[in-house]
Amino acid sequence: MGTGQQVHAQQKHSKEQPDKYDLCIIGAGPAGIILALEYARTNPVKQVVLVEFGSKRQGRTNRLDDSIEIRNTLNHHAPYDCTNKGMGGSSATWGGRCVMYDEIDFSDRPVLNEGCTWPPGIWEEVKKFRQQAAGYFECGRPLFNLNEMQGIEVRPIAEKFKKNDILEDTVVERWSMPTRFGKRYAKEMAGITNLHIMQGCEARNFTPPDKQGAVAGLYVQTGSHREELVMIKAAQFVLAAGAQESTRLLLRNTLLFRNLECTPPALGRYYQGHLSGKIASVRFTGDPGKTDYGFLRDLDGTYLRRRFQFSTSFLKANNLLNTAFWLDNPLYYDPQHRSGAMSFMYLAMLMPILGKKLAPPAIAHSITNGKKTGIGKHLLNILRDLPGSLFIPASIFFRRYCLKRKLPGVFLYSPQNRYALHFHAEQVPYSGNRMKLAGDGETLQISYGLTTPDIDSIIQLHKELDLQLRAMGCGELEYWFPPATLPDAIRNMSKDGLHQCGTTRMAGTPENGVVDANLKLWGTSNIYVCSSSVFPTSGQANPTFLLGVFAVRLAAHLAKGDKVNRPAEQLVNQ
Repeated sequence: MGTGQQVHAQQKHSKEQPDKYDLCIIGAGPAGIILALEYARTNPVKQVVLVEFGSKRQGRTNRLDDSIEIRNTLNHHAPYDCTNKGMGGSSATWGGRCVMYDEIDFSDRPVLNEGCTWPPGIWEEVKKFRQQAAGYFECGRPLFNLNEMQGIEVRPIAEKFKKNDILEDTVVERWSMPTRFGKRYAKEMAGITNLHIMQGCEARNFTPPDKQGAVAGLYVQTGSHREELVMIKAAQFVLAAGAQESTRLLLRNTLLFRNLECTPPALGRYYQGHLSGKIASVRFTGDPGKTDYGFLRDLDGTYLRRRFQFSTSFLKANNLLNTAFWLDNPLYYDPQHRSGAMSFMYLAMLMPILGKKLAPPAIAHSITNGKKTGIGKHLLNILRDLPGSLFIPASIFFRRYCLKRKLPGVFLYSPQNRYALHFHAEQVPYSGNRMKLAGDGETLQISYGLTTPDIDSIIQLHKELDLQLRAMGCGELEYWFPPATLPDAIRNMSKDGLHQCGTTRMAGTPENGVVDANLKLWGTSNIYVCSSSVFPTSGQANPTFLLGVFAVRLAAHLAKGDKVNRPAEQLVNQ
């Protein structure tokens, strides 16, 4: 398993390297960087090392993503669309949407089949760390309810809308700059003398835990050709390499669980994301000028956006999955929208070089649907709407790419007061959705699909939304597909792999989960996982912000543990 040599190669900084670190963090995505900064800055006498597989010299491909096998390419994006290697991780192509989980996400319900294994009290506790996390994301005040925001006029999302089972002011998206964590925090990390960064290193194997569960070291490989294994010694280790790589590392290192009766059965299982797409438009009956279809601005300029959501009581009473809806543009690739600006942006997205600069692959696919269709009709739309066909995209381009706080997205006004309705739905924790190692012990095989309860919940919530909008005289839904074809339509359009949850889930016992309430790996005393893979449920929210909250919380927990275990004379002298 290598020589046990202490690693000093591939360092980004010329700092003196200790023989043993106090904390070793594996993975330099948002979670790893937040944890490293928060812990190193508040514990200046502690030595921290941040280990990242990617490097500045990396090519377009890498051996980790090349050794991932997606079993269902219809519903799961390709590996290179899901993650990024290098400093900042997936924030390199992250849109910047910050959304908080809801209280219902921490409550078990029959539809989840006992899959909600969050420990009791965790929801109230994690909320205490939202302010610090929001600072790292630069998304303003950590408030996600319009009614809590002073200085913002709260009005119905559309004229004649009346709050009942449908909520349209209690779930709000906050948008970061967006923060590209690697670039944004490079200078801060370089200036912290007790923070060491190693790039181009793949975490491979842990040393076996002793009888108390303590692990002494981690073997890593450096370089692109799998050079000799070298060891990093540390008092504490945190896996923050994203769901895929954190899970793969644990699947390769089941010796970490040798103090348990068996490897936790949940390891690699209950893989979840979100079902997402559009099956209907909503047509409001009131004044189009009174519809909040686009972005709001907070007092500090942070962009906000409203979502529809059903109340906790309604979801529980009807045993439905937590789902958000938001107003969206029609399908860009369909020229029937007759919008010159949309046609211009669609054609720009199809251009090989320009399209890649305008949006990440997964987002670009959601706009083009991988289709080149109706080019002539799109050109007619552009000509018909001149000069707006060019002026509107130019204005959007300036606000989206030339300002410090960039316009997060593009949502166009509808004079007809008709908008596509985008759904973003929770998924049932299903053990058949999983990650496992192939027979070679290296290839990560991902099985991911949609269950009938996932799809049925979406259809039922659309029906309820339509009924309640009609009852209040506010509007109605206009379906894009015949009722009998809705399940197939949802199954064919929904594609995730970007919001990876569940494979190392948190639970109160190793029989039900992989980590405990403090993110510590069951069977060990000094290995932690800080990844959205610890989330037992996916909720309606994108997981990145909550993951940042957990990273801040973990930094505080590790620091508290240090003080508990430190000799009394050191505490007095601190």
